[in-house]
Amino acid sequence: MTDAMSRVDRHTSLPIDMLLAGEVQGLLFPKSSPVCRWCCIGVENRMAAVLGGDFFDFIPLEDGCQTVLIGDVTGHGLHASIVMSLVYGYLHRAVQGVCDPYATVTDLNCFLRSFAKRTARYDHFFSSTLFFGVIHPETLTMRYVSAGHPAGLVRREESLIKLPTTGHPLGYFDQPELEVKVFKFEPGDRMLLYTDGLVDCLSPSGEVFGTVRLEELVMQHNGDHTGFLNDLFSSFQDHLDRQSAVDDCTAIVVDFHNLGT
Repeated sequence: MTDAMSRVDRHTSLPIDMLLAGEVQGLLFPKSSPVCRWCCIGVENRMAAVLGGDFFDFIPLEDGCQTVLIGDVTGHGLHASIVMSLVYGYLHRAVQGVCDPYATVTDLNCFLRSFAKRTARYDHFFSSTLFFGVIHPETLTMRYVSAGHPAGLVRREESLIKLPTTGHPLGYFDQPELEVKVFKFEPGDRMLLYTDGLVDCLSPSGEVFGTVRLEELVMQHNGDHTGFLNDLFSSFQDHLDRQSAVDDCTAIVVDFHNLGT
């Protein structure tokens, strides 16, 4: 998992207050993936600058369920990091107790709209995509809302299943069309969630990394979740060919297995 210091080390020429802000932002994110009997979770987060707008977390709930969330606020850099911190803090408070994905996401939309209505000039900054899933370990059933976020991918043996968007990005509409979907995992499944900075990055010649390349990597890799993330971001860096990424990139991998194994 990429930490705050590794991001800061790449930008040592920036003012000290900016570097400190990057360290503080990094402290918001979990320092390690949750240890579960029923799955293995890995994550890689790479900000284009010392501050960014991607966010993710894995929050255990009081009823034994596990949240998995990933999102991307509009823009990147300092202003995006401010809105990201608002979203991140709101979600942490909202999921205390038993969590309802629909209520949590719609309430977050109202929260963002309350800020957007204060300014016509900057209202679009108070917006975000979000994949918010709640997984029941006993049944491996996930209830999720995907608000304008890139479709998650599930590899099941030799098949690839897409988890489509279930509504609009948050912060644009007072009453966005949002829907809760239910997905039943099977032991051996691999789920990949990611932000669009991964697939939208361009090579020096202008070629996009793309979802087709990403899907091929998901289907071809037979190692564990850590090896997959290593190979994925190695391919990503090869595509950039020593260029710097211009957008934040985050990927979460969840490998499911039998409870207790």
